[in-house]
Amino acid sequence: MMKKFSLHLFSLLLTISLVSQLLKSQDDDFVRQPAGRVILTPHDRSDSDPQQVHISLAGKDHMRVSWVTDNSHTKSIVEYGEKSGKYNAKATGEHTRYDYFSYTSGRIHHVTIGPLEPSTTYFYICGGSGPEFSFKTPPQTHPIEFVVVGDLGQTDWTNSTLAHIKSIDYDVLLLPGDLSYANGHQPLWDSFGRIVEPLASRRPWMVTQGNHEVESSPVVSPTGFKAFNARWQMPYKESGSTSNLYYSFEVAGTHIIMLGSYAEFDTESSQYAWLVSDLAKIDRKKTPWVSGIACTVV
Repeated sequence: MMKKFSLHLFSLLLTISLVSQLLKSQDDDFVRQPAGRVILTPHDRSDSDPQQVHISLAGKDHMRVSWVTDNSHTKSIVEYGEKSGKYNAKATGEHTRYDYFSYTSGRIHHVTIGPLEPSTTYFYICGGSGPEFSFKTPPQTHPIEFVVVGDLGQTDWTNSTLAHIKSIDYDVLLLPGDLSYANGHQPLWDSFGRIVEPLASRRPWMVTQGNHEVESSPVVSPTGFKAFNARWQMPYKESGSTSNLYYSFEVAGTHIIMLGSYAEFDTESSQYAWLVSDLAKIDRKKTPWVSGIACTVV
């Protein structure tokens, strides 16, 4: 068991190290462009209509649909089906909201739907009203195509990056931290949710946190990550983790480990104990590909 774990851990660390070195070597010839202007994406729907819609994988054959409404009475329900306008399935979820100084978020909904068929397009509506959305589920086996993008923010460069992503017929997006660059200014989380919705509502976006998600404050958020945890709920419970800051998931023969660079990670930490357990459970015959994603490599 220990030998098997050691081999898994070595492979994981080697993958992270090689990616880090590759990025570093590219940085040697990279000329950083000037910062782009911040783009604020306004809310142009009714208070009861869904906004900031995004989806994420939520265990085997399931998808989590998340969105925000300004109306506090909108129900956390998703209706869906394989034909546009015809919804033969329905799921109910939960909702939350949070305060950050004088800011109060809208009602944040999370609904898990499924079981779903692989490589299938589903049409869905959120909360019983508003526009119809659609997404395509990942394939059951590889090949599978990932998009990996970090430090997305919401500037002119963000629009350029999103345009590149839109041109690719990918299956899953991995975002290793630094999403909205809100840095405590909570309305920027809302704006970020709107700018990524056209893509994040169509393919699963699997994210982990970076330093810009910490947003700690002795008064309103002593442990940090208040907005991140409320808005971007990931399948941590499904992977045996006790924190939304680190988790794993499997898709199409691939085991993806999303690590928390800004959560405790020493050998006495909960994250380390979870990682040991997670690596020990990997079946390389079932998931021959194992990858680790983190915002910062320490």
